[in-house]
Amino acid sequence: MDLDPDTQAMLKVAAGDKQAFAWLFDRHHASVARFAFRFVGDPARAEELTQDIFVKLYRHARSYKPTAKFKTFLFRVATNHCLNEMRRGEYRVARLVTEAPEAEDAGGVEMPGPEGDRPDQALSGRELEAAVGLALGDLSERERAAFTMCRFEGMAYRDIAEALEASEAAVKSLIHRATLAVARRLEALQAGTVPARSRA
Repeated sequence: MDLDPDTQAMLKVAAGDKQAFAWLFDRHHASVARFAFRFVGDPARAEELTQDIFVKLYRHARSYKPTAKFKTFLFRVATNHCLNEMRRGEYRVARLVTEAPEAEDAGGVEMPGPEGDRPDQALSGRELEAAVGLALGDLSERERAAFTMCRFEGMAYRDIAEALEASEAAVKSLIHRATLAVARRLEALQAGTVPARSRA
């Protein structure tokens, strides 16, 4: 079987290879930190969660089976950890607007408003992040997880379904509802009814 580099590295980690683990950490740290941040809205806490997630990954390496993409396995661990964290504490996700770690590499959410791409209607990057941040704060935890994996990490529905241990139909529904919520925020922002740089 032809295995991708991540899977090969994870199998080496399962055999006790610490260098392979360091390689995986360096390769995926930023995306996991961004994912955690979109739950807790605090860069320092997101970094702590990221460290915890990779510790869990290392501790459970021997139980890893290459039946799914490594990234799917990683985000299953990350999702479970973040959801558990959310159940323990209270967070205001809307703060993520301009403080997201590695923001320049975080990718974007292309949600054109009703007026299309007219220059006078275009939203700045900060305004877009503000609207997305406000919308994420209104989503359920599973909607937030599914939307983040899809729109910011570029994961396929099938992989998100495995990460969330849900059906593809359920994932499509979660992402659809989340996308509508974000679109509504963008429409409100374009109409001038949402503060562009809310710090709520």
